[in-house]
Amino acid sequence: MKNLFRLIYRYHVVFLFLLLETLSLSIVVTYNNYQRATFFDSSNFFVGTLYEGFSSFMQIFDFKQVNIKMAEENALLRTALQEHLLRTGKGAYRSSDSIFLPGIARDSSKRAIYRFLTARVINNSINQQHNFITLNKGRHDGVKTDMGVIANGQVVGLVTNVSENFSKVISMLNSRWKISAKIKRNDYYGSLSWDGKDYRRVQLNEIPYHVPVQNGDTVVTTGYTSSFPEGLAIGVISDFSIGTGSNFYKIEVTPAADFKNLVIVGLVENKQLNEIKQLESINLNGN
Repeated sequence: MKNLFRLIYRYHVVFLFLLLETLSLSIVVTYNNYQRATFFDSSNFFVGTLYEGFSSFMQIFDFKQVNIKMAEENALLRTALQEHLLRTGKGAYRSSDSIFLPGIARDSSKRAIYRFLTARVINNSINQQHNFITLNKGRHDGVKTDMGVIANGQVVGLVTNVSENFSKVISMLNSRWKISAKIKRNDYYGSLSWDGKDYRRVQLNEIPYHVPVQNGDTVVTTGYTSSFPEGLAIGVISDFSIGTGSNFYKIEVTPAADFKNLVIVGLVENKQLNEIKQLESINLNGN
């Protein structure tokens, strides 16, 4: 309290000046129409500017939530449309034994091979040698290990671990993961992996040098990796060369998925995956 009195005493002239200025301004504004109008116009502009800035700041978060909600709804609508087209046989790509659309496929007997879910990314890394993604859905939501993960029909990764409410995804930007991939234009296939250097470049391996390759060629899934349907976009060839003393190209591919902007992803379940695994696990002796 003594310190407060000392402060008032020390600066009493300044406080008195401010008090008189405030009183004078109040009298001028109260008894003069022009000054009153000017004062309120200025104060309204100041307060309005503050509100506008605050509103814009808050809208950043509002827009993010709206975009997330729209992405989820779009994913669900896309799935419903795909299932409708497959059910009616309209607009689907037919191969010798399947009817295919990105994210959903059916075999010739019209049984659903793939099931499609959506999830939100809650953690993601791109600058490690072994990058992973965490999703906000788990066993309770029907997520299983070995489900393929895509974003807008573009390959992102594979589910490796699942808890009750969350799941862990090994990213395509993980040097320990490989996926079967092919050049869409000519169907030559190889193995696609990441060398751990640049998140904007992955590598397509085992393509023989006699195969016609050019920059801009689209790289897609082969379907040999059973977690993904055939034809999902992986990326675009950005550079290639023939390795010294090698019969194969060194091919650089720019990923189709934007790994720095993953918000909503799709999870693809191959309902026949366990059957395929059991069959492939049988050795030559039939055991």
